[in-house]
Amino acid sequence: MSVSARHYKTTPGYPLPLGAHFTREGAQFSIFSRHCTAVTLVLFDSDAPDSSFEEIPLDPVVNRTGDIWHIAVEGLPDGQLYGYRIDGPYDPGKGHRYNRNKLLVDPCARAITGSRRWDFTRALGYDADSHDGDLSFSDVDSSPFMPRCIAMSRSGLTHGNPFSISERDHIIYELHVKGFTFHPSSGVSKGGTFRGLTEKIPYLLELGVNAVELMPVQEFDEEDNINVNPQTGEKLRNYWGYNTIAFFAPKGSYSSSGNMGEQVAEFRDMVSAFHEAGIEVILDVVFNHTAEGDETGPTLSFRGIDNSLYYILKEDPRYYMNFSGCGNTVNCNHPFVRLFILDVLRYWVIEMDVDGFRFDLASILGRDQNGTIMSNPPLIEIIGDDPILRNTKIIAEAWDAAGAYQVGEFPGRWSEWNGKYRDDIRRFWRGDPDSVGSFATRLCGSADLYGRSGKGPLQSINFVTCHDGFTLNDLVSYRKKRNLENGENNLDGEDYNLSSPWGPEGPDKTVHTTRMRLRLIKNFLATLMLSQGIPMLLAGDEFRRTQRGNNNAYCQDNEISWVDWRLIETNGDLLRFTREMIRFRKDHPVLRKSSFFTGEAGSGADHPDITWHGTRIGAPNWGEGSHCIAALISGAYAELPEGRADKDLYLIFNASKSKLNFEIPPAPSGARWRIAVDTSKPSPGDIYDRGREEYLADDHYGVDKLATVVLVSD
Repeated sequence: MSVSARHYKTTPGYPLPLGAHFTREGAQFSIFSRHCTAVTLVLFDSDAPDSSFEEIPLDPVVNRTGDIWHIAVEGLPDGQLYGYRIDGPYDPGKGHRYNRNKLLVDPCARAITGSRRWDFTRALGYDADSHDGDLSFSDVDSSPFMPRCIAMSRSGLTHGNPFSISERDHIIYELHVKGFTFHPSSGVSKGGTFRGLTEKIPYLLELGVNAVELMPVQEFDEEDNINVNPQTGEKLRNYWGYNTIAFFAPKGSYSSSGNMGEQVAEFRDMVSAFHEAGIEVILDVVFNHTAEGDETGPTLSFRGIDNSLYYILKEDPRYYMNFSGCGNTVNCNHPFVRLFILDVLRYWVIEMDVDGFRFDLASILGRDQNGTIMSNPPLIEIIGDDPILRNTKIIAEAWDAAGAYQVGEFPGRWSEWNGKYRDDIRRFWRGDPDSVGSFATRLCGSADLYGRSGKGPLQSINFVTCHDGFTLNDLVSYRKKRNLENGENNLDGEDYNLSSPWGPEGPDKTVHTTRMRLRLIKNFLATLMLSQGIPMLLAGDEFRRTQRGNNNAYCQDNEISWVDWRLIETNGDLLRFTREMIRFRKDHPVLRKSSFFTGEAGSGADHPDITWHGTRIGAPNWGEGSHCIAALISGAYAELPEGRADKDLYLIFNASKSKLNFEIPPAPSGARWRIAVDTSKPSPGDIYDRGREEYLADDHYGVDKLATVVLVSD
């Protein structure tokens, strides 16, 4: 590297706001570091490894206010590249790992460069060849191999129009930005990008979803996976992105227009396009750990800025608490870290217009600085009550990798991924004994989980599958995971899948197996859309996307993970069924209540809101040997304006291995029953078009084995 001969005029600047911001005079830089002894701002001419640069040391007397180091530099252009070198004690035994040889990413950078491959092996703060391991010190300059931060002005930036969909109407669709459109069959012009995703909005509208939950889009390193596919020798990648480097920065490789800051505008344009179509955007965010890993990991940002403050360390502060399963745990409830996380969330809402967040391993957000779960965690409370975030959707993955499991117990207004819903629905349709009662509880919104804390069914995000685990097709095709291609000897991924192949393990094109697997998939989809709570559908499940039995495809940036749109050609009937089930849910507000069923008659009514039945009216079998249940739901209890009511519904679920004849009770409204859904029938008889349902001939109905039937009053 050569040092530029330029010299810049500087002034002390101001401590807030943090990050890089433009003023009339130039650019203002500000960064927090409590325990360091020196901070140097590094300005680069380009992203090239041998780019010329200028180093500007900050004077601790005039460029420091409290724990914040700041400087203003005149004459810098929009798009200026920069980073930091921070010096201080390298003393792992006391939790400090400062190394000025390592170029650091500004935690508040709005974008970082991605025009070349990074090499974070050069970012180790210690000498990897030393016998002293991480106690040694590295003199290697990481600058040529690191991303550079991009200082960006806010010119032309305007806050979008407020946009919100009621939780009761939510139908969430979880997808991976790249994987959704990268396959050649996607038919988009900009596959694998934010712009490519906008090209699929018509498909999503036709399907009927109104919220997309995007797997991580905050900047991460796709090359940080060291494993190889033992079957092909191919180097594996970090495909999912749960290893954040820069929390304010959208992923540069997901931008079709460039990754030198263009990714910010392209992301905003994508959000705007979704809003114009009436679809919300929810981000999957990862605040529980960072990409720096444990003591053997690279020094990229937080570790080199203030390691002992940003991370929860063990009693021997050389080592990291690992509640995330990824090497480190963010010290979320340190006062400054809380403010940082809040600033990140506000930024994505105010300047990027997103509508909500799903928090990965959210139980970590409730751990104190010693790692103990807190009774009133301040970070979780402030996210729920912050005036900027007050109307955003906040969804917790209410567990972590260290044994915390808080489903039904997450504080405040948070919704939760309902892992018990997933498990109990799978158990029932697999035919497990003693599963009918828990199935009915989940169908009704999980009052056992949410009712005792004063919450309602809309706090339950119901899902059968998500990115983590089997796809819906694989759930009915495999008993055991097939993860050898992940390079971890099939030891990674969940062993407890509650799956059944319903025929020979793996792909099977025989008529009987194909028919039964399709029926089971329809049962799962129907159950999801008939349940109280908020349904979440995994992308591609509606036309049988498969990962070939891989239930942990975090490293598979290939056809295992990419959505293959050719499957629509062979599974178009299932796509139609899914679309019509979503439509059916939207047609019936009694399926989208904000309060739980009581099983009792309400004021002025002569019939309960819900009654339970078996093959005989009024005789549900909750016993261990039972595999069927029916529910009569009165449309009079739909939450509609005075004098209006929904239609009555009769839901029958037969998970037994034989056909059963069900007595059908009269509809509370006195109207005739029509057959709306029967998953045992071939398309289009599996779900009728609105208004064309077939009348029930008598007071009995034969429900085939492993089938769902829905009757709707005339």
